[in-house]
Amino acid sequence: MELRGRRGAGPGRAPRSGAVLVAALVALYLGAAVVSTWPALRHADDEFLAEGLRGVPGAAAPGDHLQTAWQLWLPGHQLGRAAAPWEDPYSFRPEADPRVNFAGWPFAVVFGPLQLLFGTVVGWNLFLLLGYLGAGALTFVWLRSVGLGIWPAAIGGLAFALAPYRAVQAGAGHLLAWTSMLLPLALWGWERRRYWLASAALASIPLSGQVHLALGAVAFFMLYALLRGGSRRWLAGAVVATVAGGLLVWALAIRDSIGEGRSFAQVERYSAQLSDFVSRTPEHGLEAFVFLGWLTPVLAVLALVSHRSRLSLVLGVGALVPCLLALGANLPGYETLWEALPGLGSTRVPGRFMPIAALSVAGLVAVALDQVIQHKRWFVPAAALVLVALDLRLGVTAVRPTSTDPDNRAYAALADAGPGRLAELPPYPPDRQDGSVYLYYAMQAPRERPGGYSSVAPEAALRTYRRLAPCPSGGELDRLGVRYVTVFGRPRCPATGELLARDGPVASYRRP
Repeated sequence: MELRGRRGAGPGRAPRSGAVLVAALVALYLGAAVVSTWPALRHADDEFLAEGLRGVPGAAAPGDHLQTAWQLWLPGHQLGRAAAPWEDPYSFRPEADPRVNFAGWPFAVVFGPLQLLFGTVVGWNLFLLLGYLGAGALTFVWLRSVGLGIWPAAIGGLAFALAPYRAVQAGAGHLLAWTSMLLPLALWGWERRRYWLASAALASIPLSGQVHLALGAVAFFMLYALLRGGSRRWLAGAVVATVAGGLLVWALAIRDSIGEGRSFAQVERYSAQLSDFVSRTPEHGLEAFVFLGWLTPVLAVLALVSHRSRLSLVLGVGALVPCLLALGANLPGYETLWEALPGLGSTRVPGRFMPIAALSVAGLVAVALDQVIQHKRWFVPAAALVLVALDLRLGVTAVRPTSTDPDNRAYAALADAGPGRLAELPPYPPDRQDGSVYLYYAMQAPRERPGGYSSVAPEAALRTYRRLAPCPSGGELDRLGVRYVTVFGRPRCPATGELLARDGPVASYRRP
């Protein structure tokens, strides 16, 4: 029996005011965001909701949230100066040409206005909270489109919004957490026969830079579309568009970068273990955190046993396969697959398929509850909602308060200085997270710099770093066109020249 089109008149299915339903869903998923980010949310007005790393005392703390904020800020900044919104003209210059900023698509449309209105810190925190709303709401409309009742669909949306993997990835500042909501959008578009929307959402996954997730998403979407029915021609078009998007990202961002030649030793480092599936804390590191909950997997299994349908089948596959692949080097045969499957050999974190598993488990939870609560009173689905929320939230720390340094005077002085490139000391390798701090400050005073932070930085950027570290010579800075220097803390090589300004541990200088 299939679910599409099934509607009943029992409790939970009675006609309701659209506005009341929308308000209730917004309250539910924003409430989930508050629950997931508490108690760090109390500091959201002056600290980032992020991973809680520590950096140079008195300066902003590093984290991938700074890199993501930079990438989402760039398109609006570029439009403001009548330049190409898809380019990053500042990082790794002059050794590399302006780089394509794939991560700006499509969520810069949301973050840009938030940053403009509320500043970088509050804007980021609001963007993080809205991620819960987007993930829950898009999962809800998808589950409703397959015929599930309002309560089961709402709880399924809650399960995906609060999915520990998605929440922790968001707290780490990984755009993967937001990009994952494009998958339920694609499924909803397919169910509603809005094939153009399904194709655009699916293709946007690699175009946002999440090529690893796209490898699994396109396979899952193909299986889903084939089993659920629909236009084969549009399915082929969606797959071709997604593959083309992935190839474009590879050609313009990954090829000839430090991320192209991954080693399997990196995969071994980030592979999950079986114990990670039942641990509420990242015992083996953030990237190996693959916890799905305790109650929700049980409900998913019950759905598979009690509701045998094509929908349950595809969701069962979507839940199981990413979990197996997340084991990476701990899964027999994974190394052979990693070497043989095109695209997979450029990845290093096997768990990046886990949003597919989280969404599939959320869908199965909704299917299981649909059979239980459709003829029960309101307190039964309400109790189910609370139990699911507790199962996914208890013991899982999504975010911690993370220090900021807004309106830094040393960088404000650079914003008013003349032309010339900027070098920041101490220099960091282009794929080291500490460099994210420099991106954050660059939003206050954007200008070209030899450094930057990216796991797919050009090979030339790594060579430049080696020439700059640990102490750049004046001749090398002249060759790079560097006229300004900022110094963080007390690096072994102090800057020389005219002091422009100092703010805590940060000082800016103009070179002679």
